[in-house]
Amino acid sequence: MSTTTSAELPRSASAAGAKTKAAVKRPRRPRPKGWWLPFALLAPAIIFEIFIHVIPMLTGLWISLLKLTKFFIANWSAAPFVGLENYRVALDFNGAVGQGLLQSFLVTCGFTILVVGISWSLGMAAAVALQRKFWGRGFFRTLFLVPYAIPMYAGIIAWKFMFQKDTGTINHLLFDNLAIPGGRPFWLLGGNAFISIVVVAIWRLWPFAFLMLMAGLQSVPEEMYEASAVDGAKPFRQWRAITLPMLRPVNTVLLLVMFLWTFNDFNTPYVLFGTAQPAAGDLISFHIYNASFLTWNFGSGAAMSVLLLIFLLIVTGIYLLVINRRSQRA
Repeated sequence: MSTTTSAELPRSASAAGAKTKAAVKRPRRPRPKGWWLPFALLAPAIIFEIFIHVIPMLTGLWISLLKLTKFFIANWSAAPFVGLENYRVALDFNGAVGQGLLQSFLVTCGFTILVVGISWSLGMAAAVALQRKFWGRGFFRTLFLVPYAIPMYAGIIAWKFMFQKDTGTINHLLFDNLAIPGGRPFWLLGGNAFISIVVVAIWRLWPFAFLMLMAGLQSVPEEMYEASAVDGAKPFRQWRAITLPMLRPVNTVLLLVMFLWTFNDFNTPYVLFGTAQPAAGDLISFHIYNASFLTWNFGSGAAMSVLLLIFLLIVTGIYLLVINRRSQRA
């Protein structure tokens, strides 16, 4: 006759309960109605993203590994595979292709620094000036946004006419009305081409910075400025201690977007100069276009495009990493 201790009874009961629970299958919860709707709404965007960005990017990466010249345009599959040869030629700064790419890269860096810096400064100054209410503020806000509202090509073509040597408005204003001594310069040729493209790019970009900064200033409480004024803070001190810290999230995104737009600018040099761009206005996107469609060397142009993409990814990653570390320290 077996005996069971009092300590073994709870164990056996708990084991039997666990087996009973395991044996009973929990019924599956029915899916709610319309569970497929979010996926259906996202599907068109994902499909278009794949066809518009992902597939062309992968195709360009594959072309960069081929010697795809004008002799193989009719039959791309017959283009020989050269691996990283196109990248080696593009990065060989002793060769003609590498020297041209390096010069274009340096011109683009200088162009980007000037355009982004001046555009942000003008946008910030205009946004701060129009922050307080005064008579005519709505008129000036609308006036400052006109360059952003004008179609891009129409605005650049208008600037192209104004930069003409003999019939342009710029030379007429400077040398006929203001009587500045000297001959009429060619604004779209030589070294002056860099000045022209910077002016047009700033005119087109700074209203965007003004719009974003003006929207960000709407979230800054007016009481902070009133309290600082009572403490004796001057306008510049208020801007540095209140406006800039409060606009840090806006500036983080704004500067990155402006950098990417400006560094990849293709429309401005293309409309201003056509395909025969001067060396001073040879931006890198336009340089890659000419390297592909004027020399018919699509493999080399694709390799340059991939290098540009890698550079932008590296700069963007470093920028976001630095911004995150600063925000964590703050």
